Amino acid sequence: MGDTVPDTRKTEDGIVVRLALTPEDMDGARKLRSEVFVSEQSVPPEEETDEYDDAAFHAVALKGGRIVGTGRVHSLPSGETKIGRMAIEAGLRGRGIGALILGALEEQAVRDGAVEVMLNAQSYVRGFYERHGYRVDGAPFLEVGIEHVRMVKVLRPLGSGLSSW
Repeated sequence: MGDTVPDTRKTEDGIVVRLALTPEDMDGARKLRSEVFVSEQSVPPEEETDEYDDAAFHAVALKGGRIVGTGRVHSLPSGETKIGRMAIEAGLRGRGIGALILGALEEQAVRDGAVEVMLNAQSYVRGFYERHGYRVDGAPFLEVGIEHVRMVKVLRPLGSGLSSW
């Protein structure tokens, strides 16, 4: 993706959300994704990583210096901008961390010129994305053995009230 703007936000309980800036950030994000997707959800390890990881913009949430949330945004060969690999540590879900990460990823997409983003949401979290302006775009489908639904959101330029974080 393009240039990034180093920015941070905090949840009410002091969890910091910011860009993944260091190799340690990326190691922590990958470790958390493995815990959530591979250990919790039984996604095969070879399916959890892909060719987009190195080129994607990653956001991380830190609690006491430990990565407790992550997500990424990247361009697809089709020209679409995709958000994905959203993962929050099990004991911290429902505290607004996902919303801050999603906001950071959407803002990065706008900085990179996207007017719309898409994602493949696990069906059980569809409501989370709908509350953040996403709409379903197609029938449910299986991805890595888990039901997903494609969702899209039209973005507004920075400075027009986009920021949800």
